Amino acid sequence: MLSTADPTSGTIFDELRHREFGRLDRHHQAYLDYTGSALYGESQLRSHREILDAGLFGNPHSESNPSRASSAFIDSARQELLAFLDVDSSTHEVCFTANATAAIKLVAESYPFTPESTLLLSVDNHNSVNGIREYARRTEAHVRYLPLDSELRLHAPEELIAEAARGGGLLAFPAQSNFSGVRHPLGLVDLARSLGLDTLIDIAAMAPSHAISLRECPADFAALSFYKLFGYPTGIGALVARRDALARLHRPWFSGGTVRYVAVEADTHRLRPGAEGFEDGTADFLGIAALPAGFELLREVGMPRLTAHVASLTSVFLGQAASLRHRNGRPLVRIYGPTDMTDRGGTVAFNLEDATGEAIPYDLVDARARDAGVSMRGGCFCNPGASEAAFGLAAPQIATCLDRLGDDFTIDRFATCAGTAVGALRVSVGLANNTTDIERAVDVLASFRG
Repeated sequence: MLSTADPTSGTIFDELRHREFGRLDRHHQAYLDYTGSALYGESQLRSHREILDAGLFGNPHSESNPSRASSAFIDSARQELLAFLDVDSSTHEVCFTANATAAIKLVAESYPFTPESTLLLSVDNHNSVNGIREYARRTEAHVRYLPLDSELRLHAPEELIAEAARGGGLLAFPAQSNFSGVRHPLGLVDLARSLGLDTLIDIAAMAPSHAISLRECPADFAALSFYKLFGYPTGIGALVARRDALARLHRPWFSGGTVRYVAVEADTHRLRPGAEGFEDGTADFLGIAALPAGFELLREVGMPRLTAHVASLTSVFLGQAASLRHRNGRPLVRIYGPTDMTDRGGTVAFNLEDATGEAIPYDLVDARARDAGVSMRGGCFCNPGASEAAFGLAAPQIATCLDRLGDDFTIDRFATCAGTAVGALRVSVGLANNTTDIERAVDVLASFRG
């Protein structure tokens, strides 16, 4: 167990790093890509191995003892996730999926869009959420966006939400930006629902280091991936849905495991009720057996303590990065989004600029960091809307300048966009990090001073 020292001290997390993440120091690595994936603790692997060694597990779509053992793990994991999100099975259901993307797709393909309804998206969304618009447009539903301000926060969203609600529809936005770390106001969920809109929140970036209560924030749908929550296992996510909201979805197809029966000659089928009607095929029952150990690790640390730890490290990085200057006094680092910890999480996007103010290509910085054993991420992080807002790219520029929209696209070759930064660096911190990791990252940035 962790030390009972002052929860604000570094001792607790130093102890945790030594016990659970010692491989970082053995390999001299500073891992600062928690928004990409959390790191698993050694206790999670031991626990999973012990379960597999001691048990016998079969396909849960049967009534044998091994099958029942798998079903018991699946049911237990559903309850554990609901408790983590401060709700229970009386109001919510858990649909296990391959990842957060697959969870969002369940809503997208099944949502009852009409030509009168609206899909309202934040400009700041992961592409997993942006893709919902393709399903909405098939029904000729309206697609609108909530804009961002200069700090990449939502700009006056209430009026647009009220407008969108006139014909009903769906509001979808991230609880925390995977680009800038901004935490968007979850109170928008109450507003939207009071006006008749359904709501979907992407909690993949926020849940790993900040408690989320779906009791206080009654979103109709919430999506996450477990590898972003606690690193292991990969390949499992979940859609957590209010029971009444899930009942409003209409699946466009069926598959094995989702049906009570299918008849070929009679050309009919009947879906299973609730979550099972949305879980395609056989669930990853062996992987799901690893989830309790991940939740146990987070419980041991405590979400309030983890939130404070992440906030402290992020604040240190923001302060040290902002203090870096070239010899002529120009700032080296340009941060996108908030420069303090007001309503932001542990994700920071930035570019380096040379002594004349021109952007230093992010891939050069990324390569130097890699050589120094510092893991950060370069690109646009599958979030084109926040990227375009951060880089100041207007629609005419985008239409004429983008060679390819993705994590490594460039517009340097186009004269109309010369000098525009396209692609940023991202540092994101989590459970295993310490101040030495931050210092090593800042040292990489400082090496570009001119």
